[in-house]
Amino acid sequence: MMNEKIRQNRYKKKPDNQGPIQKANRQTFFKIAAVPVLIFFLSMAAVFAHDAVVQSPFFTIQKVTITGDHRVKKQEIMSLAGLEQPANFFQVNLFAMEKKIVAHPWVAAASVRRSLLFTLTVSIVEEEPLAVVCIENVSDILINTRGKPFKEYDPDQDHMLKLPVITGLDLTKTRDQYQFQGPLFNSILDLLQGQFPQPIVSIQGDEHTGITIQVPDIFNRDPMTKNTLIPLHLGFDEYPKKLIKARKISRYITANIPGKTICAMDLFDIDHVFVKTADMDTLHSNLEKGV
Repeated sequence: MMNEKIRQNRYKKKPDNQGPIQKANRQTFFKIAAVPVLIFFLSMAAVFAHDAVVQSPFFTIQKVTITGDHRVKKQEIMSLAGLEQPANFFQVNLFAMEKKIVAHPWVAAASVRRSLLFTLTVSIVEEEPLAVVCIENVSDILINTRGKPFKEYDPDQDHMLKLPVITGLDLTKTRDQYQFQGPLFNSILDLLQGQFPQPIVSIQGDEHTGITIQVPDIFNRDPMTKNTLIPLHLGFDEYPKKLIKARKISRYITANIPGKTICAMDLFDIDHVFVKTADMDTLHSNLEKGV
């Protein structure tokens, strides 16, 4: 028994010859390899989810609400926005839709947003016309309250606006855009944007002498006709004061010279006003100075 040899255990686990560095490298490899695999599966899932959303009829736009439209027809807005046919609620490009709507000459600004229950809300701000500008050998142009040209005047569709008609201006090109500018145009804009109580029918501009306006006759007690217009030469400035002066002159002539009818006033210099009158019976023109 003492001489019996000790035999090696064949089932004893062999020692692991891999060091800690090799084990760490293997774990790092599997981690790095798992990242692109995970990204691939997530991307595929996102693609399938996207296709399911954009192709499903459940996500079709159910309602379009349009606000701010007065002159522009709703059907025109729907056509510009590309909403005449069914469209996916999540697939429509709101920014591109807004740009297409603003392309309409009467639309100054547009906003499109998604609302609950698969509803699109379209809000527009229309241009506010200020006057019609007539230019020789060029189509008449509408300008807005900021003095910017925004649309060619259409007599068939825009005649109901009853806007003042401006002559004597020219378009100038600035930064690839045509617009009105200069002292004369600024004076006309000041007049139209101000609190001028009398309705203005037309404005004639002159770079040297300023503006002359045509207004309904409120200066004579008995106008020659109901549609009589009185020209007032106003120059470049002080328009409210000049209108007050014109009314004072009107009252003076009515009270002291009842046989005269005012035909025109030159108020270029508010301190030296010229009044053109006519005899009510003979309509013979006469010029009264220094009123």
